[in-house]
Amino acid sequence: MNGYGEKGHFDDEPEPGGFVRAFDAFPKSKPQYVTHTSGGRKWTIIMSVVSCVLLWSELARWWRGEETHTFAVEKGIGHSMQINLDIVVKMKCKDLHVNVQDAAGDRILAASRLQEDLTNWGHWVDAKGVHKLGHDSHGRAITGAGWHEEEGFGEEHVHDIVAMGRKKARWAKTPRLWGAEADSCRIYGSLDLNKVQGDFHITARGHGYASAGEHLDHSTFNFSHVISELSFGPYYPSLVNPLDRTINVAETHFHKFQYFMSVVPTVYSVQGGYSTEKTIFTNQYAVTEQSKEINERMVPGLFFKYDIEPILLHVEERRDSILAFLVKVVNVLSGVVVACHWGFTLTEWLKEVAGRRRRKQSEGVIGAKSDYDE
Repeated sequence: MNGYGEKGHFDDEPEPGGFVRAFDAFPKSKPQYVTHTSGGRKWTIIMSVVSCVLLWSELARWWRGEETHTFAVEKGIGHSMQINLDIVVKMKCKDLHVNVQDAAGDRILAASRLQEDLTNWGHWVDAKGVHKLGHDSHGRAITGAGWHEEEGFGEEHVHDIVAMGRKKARWAKTPRLWGAEADSCRIYGSLDLNKVQGDFHITARGHGYASAGEHLDHSTFNFSHVISELSFGPYYPSLVNPLDRTINVAETHFHKFQYFMSVVPTVYSVQGGYSTEKTIFTNQYAVTEQSKEINERMVPGLFFKYDIEPILLHVEERRDSILAFLVKVVNVLSGVVVACHWGFTLTEWLKEVAGRRRRKQSEGVIGAKSDYDE
């Protein structure tokens, strides 16, 4: 009659192999009461694809973590600061003077604290990755540093910076000449300076500061240079600074290169779930370059003018715990299931409405079944 007395009776014995269904706490509807629709398959596929995409996106976001950048007034008083440099100048070492003059009035003979090696210019200019600074419409050097939507500050994520920053810092060895002419000088090492505004400069012997010795011939001036490293604070070779791997070529003997740097103390830290915080302290800087040909009454050379900003930048990376990540995943997947269910219900309702309209229109057609019944 209505199918109740058939195999669908609730007191019937379960089918062979159906003991698991017999003890199911949530029994399913009988097959004769289930209507199969083609839309259900489509929405199931859509739900699976959307769930996979959102799950992968959530996993990638959790793995990257969230970077926050906070500016604050630097607390405490710092009396000293380290500067790290690795510069190749296309002049012989004996013809160069390296000095530092700061706002406190101290003059430091940096050449006595730094390492100087004779080298060949071709060993450095042809190196892979050396670039020349460009300029924007405001005359500022284009260095590639700063904020990026994908990466944040710099070229690495904070956890990469912290991990690489903990490696032991070593200066690379000067390439051997192997019979090549020693026409350049590599100046590298670290200096402890006063944490005040200062000027670090490289000039020719007998020019700039009065010194004993013969006056250097002007025809030997060539302040073309390659900057492999210029940073402030502890030496972290893995950190990319604006002037790293930069080349500038002097077109005349009397050429003056000026770099104006604004140094900002920076803290990189990683906070992940319940793990201990990992932190490194360093400095970032913005740079503006000015280079020009000068007359013989002025002093040619390389001049690095730096100023210390009274603010502190804290770059922190946070990552949710595993439990919080799983809760987010469950919420995302639940939302997808609910949204797809509503989509399926709405499409089925629209199909039903469209079907009713078609049936009503067919009732007014001549020769329809309703005419014979009358």
